[in-house]
Parts: sequence; C-alpha cells; structure tokens
Amino acid sequence: MMAEPLTLYKLIILYMLKKVAFPLTNAQISEFVLDQEYTTYFTLQQAISELVEAGLIRMETIRNTSQYYLTEDGDMTLGYFSQKISTPIREDIDRYIQENKMALRNEVAIVADYYKNTSGEYSVHCEVKEKKGDLLDLTISVPDKEQAIAMCNHWGKRCQEIYEYVMRTLLTETKSE
Repeated sequence: MMAEPLTLYKLIILYMLKKVAFPLTNAQISEFVLDQEYTTYFTLQQAISELVEAGLIRMETIRNTSQYYLTEDGDMTLGYFSQKISTPIREDIDRYIQENKMALRNEVAIVADYYKNTSGEYSVHCEVKEKKGDLLDLTISVPDKEQAIAMCNHWGKRCQEIYEYVMRTLLTETKSE
C-alpha cells in the first residue's frame, strides 16, 4: 500500500537521513527528490518544515545553509513506517547515497562561519568534522568582515593543507627542544 504523497515525501527525507552518518543540507535533499521528479520544490519544503515542527528532524543553519539531522523520534517513526516507502524508491535513495556519499559528506564536514565578537572584530570559526567529532576546530579573530568572508570562502579549498601543516608543525621537534 502506498503512503499519502506528503507522508511519503516525509518518509523519503527520514530514510535519506537514516542512510548517512552526517547531516544533509536542504540543497542535497532537494537535489535528489527533485531530480527524481517525486514532487515539487514547494511541497518538499512543506514536508521538511513539518518534520522540523514535529521534532522528527533537527535543523542547524550555518552561513545560510540549512543542515538536517535525524532525531531519535524521527528514527523511531521511520522504523514504524519505512515499509510505506516502495522498494524502487528505497533502491533509488540507496543508489544515490552510495554514488554520492563522499561528496555529500564533504559538503557538510567542512564548515566555516563568522560572527562579530564582543571586541567588535570578527571571529572566523572553521571546522573539519569526522564521524561524530571534530578533526580540526579553529577560531581566528580578524579585524573586518571582508577578511572573515574571505577566510570562510577559502577554508574548503585549503583545510587539508592547513591540517597537514598544523600536524607536521606540532609533531616535529625543533632543534632548541
């Protein structure tokens, strides 16, 4: 038996979040659902909004990007109703996740944001997340917003190099030690 359309879209979102060990962005969820032509953008956004309101998924916003996490209640709900997702749809989701898992993970694992701090400068907070913890968590104070934005924009391209530099520098003894 097929679920009601809006219920089905909600179950698809819950199933997608269950299949990954990291959050998915609104854009990532939308890309899959819209590419498969399951529904329209506005109906999908309604489904996401209702899931958040019901506490089945949790949303975090980082630099204008919404990231969604499956909650314990969402996991339990999916457990009760996952059979309402047809096998072909589950296979589509499984295939999409398998083919795009690294790109999806990297998109949410490398995060940079900035905020105005109490001294009137800007703090740039950069992270590289791995599994359930942070591989690198760095906060740097800069004098103006333009520098903060530039640092956030470059973090994704340079974080691996920065991580390697920090590790090499901190693990190598100097001659005076």
